[in-house]
Amino acid sequence: MFVVCSGDLTRREKTLHKKTILVVDDSEEIRDALSEYLGRSGFEVLTAADGEEMWQHFHRREPHLIVLDIMLPGDDGLTLCRKIRTRSHVPILMLTAVCDEVDRVAGLEIGADDYMTKTFSPRELLARIKALLRRSQFNRSAATGRQIQFLDWTFDTVKRQLIHHSGEVTQLSGADFSLLSLLLQRPNQPLSRDDIARFVWGRDADPLERGIDVQMSRLRKHLRDEDRTIIITVRNKGYMLALDSMGD
Repeated sequence: MFVVCSGDLTRREKTLHKKTILVVDDSEEIRDALSEYLGRSGFEVLTAADGEEMWQHFHRREPHLIVLDIMLPGDDGLTLCRKIRTRSHVPILMLTAVCDEVDRVAGLEIGADDYMTKTFSPRELLARIKALLRRSQFNRSAATGRQIQFLDWTFDTVKRQLIHHSGEVTQLSGADFSLLSLLLQRPNQPLSRDDIARFVWGRDADPLERGIDVQMSRLRKHLRDEDRTIIITVRNKGYMLALDSMGD
């Protein structure tokens, strides 16, 4: 799967503020390896082999991030992700089999923040975790009590809600929140896939991955943008939030 090497860690990595990572995987080998590697990277690591153990940890103390395998005994990772999203904004990084693109897409659609296949290197996993934690911190800092009015919607940055003028309320996941924040910061400006990936995930986009397209599709559904006139695909440039004007 991967090899943990003692020389992988920098001094800066060893002095990270303690954040709690919950690793949920039915493979004892993966749990032990990630616990060792992430522990030496400065994190407090909790592990669970299934959903029951996961909830025991979660109810005692909500972690800062969850690494969640899709293939689990009992409730699978997709089911657990959906249930977590009904009660928490905690970042979720899903682990999938190499060929399970359907599962990766499904995970993003129900609120996972990022995904990796199980051929990952520990350095790449660590980078993804750090990026999600930075974004989570940014999202909390951005919640300053401001409500943004645009078109038929109000974006509540404190409650992370999208409110339609009819009164319908949609709770946004961390990725949804980040993506809408970015689009509203730069309305009527095309954003490249790399621009979006750096802001949402803290990395450049993989040319072959569908994650950005899935997140855009998810946000379009929230905005009832079936005809794609709110979020426009700009040929060879990326995506753009089309607003003639925007109030505060």
